[in-house]
Amino acid sequence: MLNVRALHYLSEVVRKGSVRRAAAALGVDATAISRQLKALEDEVGLELCERTAAGMKATEAGELLVRHYQNQKTTEEAVLSRLDAIRGLHAGQVRIALGEGFIADLIAAPLQSFLARHPGIALDVQMAGVNEAVQLLKDYDTDVALLYAPPQDRDLVAHVETRHPLHLIVPPSHALAGSSRQLDLADIQDCRLALMGNQFGMGQLVGMVAQQERVELAPVLRTNSVAVLRQFVLSGTGAAFMPETTVQNDVKRGDLVVLPMRHPVFAQARAQIASRADRNLTVATQAFLDHLRRNMRFFREHAPDRHGVLV
Repeated sequence: MLNVRALHYLSEVVRKGSVRRAAAALGVDATAISRQLKALEDEVGLELCERTAAGMKATEAGELLVRHYQNQKTTEEAVLSRLDAIRGLHAGQVRIALGEGFIADLIAAPLQSFLARHPGIALDVQMAGVNEAVQLLKDYDTDVALLYAPPQDRDLVAHVETRHPLHLIVPPSHALAGSSRQLDLADIQDCRLALMGNQFGMGQLVGMVAQQERVELAPVLRTNSVAVLRQFVLSGTGAAFMPETTVQNDVKRGDLVVLPMRHPVFAQARAQIASRADRNLTVATQAFLDHLRRNMRFFREHAPDRHGVLV
């Protein structure tokens, strides 16, 4: 039988890119990891890692063993989770990665009501842009991720997907606030604009459309914070791109105005709750996912249709 500790060390070395970084993360001596890896290589008769300019990388045999170890871990988690279910859902942990744009919707009520209903379940919430959240899923470092405009990825499965177009959000005093037509990027070239960075779904959509429409935008502000975007617009400084659900309360109060964009890339933007396709969700994680599906505005329904059709 393969040594589970050695498989764990191998997985960490591949994930961290070096024995030294893996040792620091695990809190063990680097020589202990090296000995375990050497013993594992001797046992299977194959090299498991190779040094590259980017760090330690798994060989084909190493990748096979890392996948075996991760599958073994998820199977064990699922079995333990089912045992918890037999005893009743009184304990467990759920790790979730999400972008800042989901936070207000999550904290508003769903998080509080879930914890009240399941006081024994601990939540680990990590803020991450869409690229980082996808990588956390692929590295088994989070159980589920809330994603906005994620890339296509065969390693992931979407449990929930809803339509949430990316709109231009402006203050009521903005010159375009009274516009009754869908806008192109060329219409806002001269606007003072704040944009999210390219590691975020919102930033990637704007960049994609700008390239397709051959429009060069010159934002006065770039940020990694949705809160900064919102305050930028609320203060009357300029405009920003956000899904309507992110600023729904501000729109209802009349503090912000939503202007739909014409390009289908904006209109077809989606929000997802995703996990690894090969990972069995624990009972606690499935319960949390179902709770979000029922109670978060982002996932309970599609955004209001401002484009004339449901995409």
